[in-house]
Amino acid sequence: MVSPLGNVAERRNYGKSCRQLLHRVDQCHWKPPRTRPHPVELLIDASSDRLPELLPIKWTRMAASPFGFFRGAVPLMAADLASLPTTGITVQICGDAHVRNLGAFASPTGALVFDINDFDETMPGPWEWDVKRLATSLVLSGREAGHSDGVCKEAVESVVAEYRKSVKHCSELTVLELARYTVHRHMEAGPLPGLLAKAERATPQHTLEKLTQSRDGARRFKEEKPLLTAVSDKTRREVLSALESYRDTLSHERRHFLERYQPVDVAFKVVGTGSVGTRDYVILCLGNGSEDPLFLQMKEEPPSAYAQYLKAQIPRNQGERVVQGQRLMQAQSDIFLGWTRMDGRDYLVRQLADHKAAIETEDLKGRGLTEYAKMCGEVLGKGHARSGDACVLDGYCGDAEKLDSAIAEFAVAYANQSTADYQLFTSAVKRGRLAIAKGVD
Repeated sequence: MVSPLGNVAERRNYGKSCRQLLHRVDQCHWKPPRTRPHPVELLIDASSDRLPELLPIKWTRMAASPFGFFRGAVPLMAADLASLPTTGITVQICGDAHVRNLGAFASPTGALVFDINDFDETMPGPWEWDVKRLATSLVLSGREAGHSDGVCKEAVESVVAEYRKSVKHCSELTVLELARYTVHRHMEAGPLPGLLAKAERATPQHTLEKLTQSRDGARRFKEEKPLLTAVSDKTRREVLSALESYRDTLSHERRHFLERYQPVDVAFKVVGTGSVGTRDYVILCLGNGSEDPLFLQMKEEPPSAYAQYLKAQIPRNQGERVVQGQRLMQAQSDIFLGWTRMDGRDYLVRQLADHKAAIETEDLKGRGLTEYAKMCGEVLGKGHARSGDACVLDGYCGDAEKLDSAIAEFAVAYANQSTADYQLFTSAVKRGRLAIAKGVD
């Protein structure tokens, strides 16, 4: 992903030459291709390997709003993005860059940081795909918060402007400075202080009270069907066995601390929107007594929705793909981040909800949308600069506002497309083509 060109000037000039492949002003275009598949059928096909009994929960969450639909429709946008021209500049993409997939979490030192925190779809790909998905999410979430399209476009222009500034700043750092670089600007503006305060409260002890109960003198997971359910003894043994090979993916010192914890219970948990229907297990471990919990999440990782459209070398294990992408884009990652395999399926392993917090619709009202957009733009720029060539990216993006306006135009057009697809989706629900779950949000 790093350009083979030698010096900084050559790399910037190469980036600038990519404008001839795709002018910055032409990043605005969106027109559905003539061969575009029906959105509902594409989403059903993309879910064919999911647990069918859980899909009604996924459809229910997607039916909640156009933004809810967008969150669960990565395969659809991946197909649409693949129909568009690109600059040919490759970075590690998050793949599902939207406003709720950036948030606060605890760094290895325990300090709270703000960064991208969902990498299920990550792989090497065109940088503009992440930017366009993030930009569209700002429009859809902004509309949900009651903003006009004019305000939403201003927020998108802010996110792209900050992205450009971030890439430029990173292009001027030494390699080691870039490797260590963590975003701190904008942390005291808009909704960020409230988000960090919420993350501060999301402790393992809080999760212990929320997800478990004392039973026969020991802590065990609560049953909250269908979102949190007990597993069979056979499944419990298989999950704990899979943790053995997971340990081998950790560095020696991290394995040392993990081994201080003993697993005491396993449950099946439904998570997210796009991930609903995949296999997801949570493991309660205890260290120095019953008040020292560690929650691990063993999350199934199918291939990225982008894999069929991109030629890229990725690890055979999809969990390892996610770990590699996350470590490339984040300066500070979960100390217990690793991968494993169970029953022929690949899994990511990480801590569950360790001081994690995501933005809510209420947080994006007023100036919150634009202030939050600035932070998102800087963070995404940092992630792309770390994993790609910041000089090439900076050469293409430049200092002018042409790219900002173009992406804003695209974001509104694609938000309109996504809303139209949402209407087709809800019509399918009403006709009974898609079953939804009652009493589940």
